[in-house]
Amino acid sequence: MTDPRTTPLHDRHAALGASFTDFGGWSMPVRYTSDLAEHHAVREAAGLFDISHMAEFLVTGADAAAFLDYALAGRLSAMTVGKAKYSLVLAETGGIVDDVIVYRIAEDRFLVIANAANRDAVAAAFAERVTRVAGAAVEDVTDRFALIAVQGPAARTILESMSAVEAVSPALSELSYYAWSSATYEGAPLLIARTGYTGEDGYELLVPNAQAASLWDAVLAAGAPHGLVPAGLAARDTLRLEAGMPLYGHELTLDTVPAQAGLGRVVVIDKDDFVGKAALSTVIATDAPVLVGLVSDGKRAGRAGYDVYDGDERVGEISSGALSPTRQHPVAMAFVSPRVSEPGTTLTIDVRGTRIPATVTALPFYRRKK
Repeated sequence: MTDPRTTPLHDRHAALGASFTDFGGWSMPVRYTSDLAEHHAVREAAGLFDISHMAEFLVTGADAAAFLDYALAGRLSAMTVGKAKYSLVLAETGGIVDDVIVYRIAEDRFLVIANAANRDAVAAAFAERVTRVAGAAVEDVTDRFALIAVQGPAARTILESMSAVEAVSPALSELSYYAWSSATYEGAPLLIARTGYTGEDGYELLVPNAQAASLWDAVLAAGAPHGLVPAGLAARDTLRLEAGMPLYGHELTLDTVPAQAGLGRVVVIDKDDFVGKAALSTVIATDAPVLVGLVSDGKRAGRAGYDVYDGDERVGEISSGALSPTRQHPVAMAFVSPRVSEPGTTLTIDVRGTRIPATVTALPFYRRKK
């Protein structure tokens, strides 16, 4: 068994007193102080996350857009330079290999960011699919870059105060959601994307490894007067759960088709061809479990794997659940039978032998004020 990999910021995390966990084969900070403090900092001010474990792929060539239209569920060729788009890598069965964010860097150049645990699966899928398109090439550039996220209502103010972040184009004040700006930091290229995984406004910063530690330190220093704190995976998980954002291995799996997870809109079924189209065009999944939100009273939260009941009938299973730090009551996402998926339906969750009442609710549980 090999030791987990470390990001270029590992020593910084250790110096800050982080507790670590193995996540997708990487040693990652799970918390620095407390899960609650880090969660609330992101909701109220800002949090700084190391997400350098994520995988990055460059797709280049005259047919790069055509390749992505074939390899992914969405129509990436319609995206303009400077924009980003959420999409899915599907298997031939229509199941989900991974969810990704795609950035159009130029007419013939795209950056695809995938989940750490699925790096090999996405690399294998791309390697097979690119053979179908003559004018495209895929390169795994994960090991060249660090990726950090500044999330929270103070994120933009913090980044705009950093004089060392130069040549930002377009300016952050002009950057729309799911778009990116080019910049420089210490003379190195810096990509600033207005994307995130917390439900807050925020930015993800892609920088060469050599500049990673310096940039991390600079953001921490600039953010300190605004309440920014370093935040770990535990806070990241409760933040994304409140925002109704899926996690691979929980809400997304090879056995789940997009519509079950509420992601049918991501699939452009009328494209000429894409991997998974045949299966999605023919599968009739009227009885397949669908993803819903569940809210409960009290403090006992349903967790992943807990059974969901309608009376004495088991009708589903929790995929993610926690006591919501923002809402102060338990929330969960669960796959349940379509017949009990209507918001307002009362079900129960088996929490270690005790049936806890829960009400089906529309996702997300939390939506930031614009």
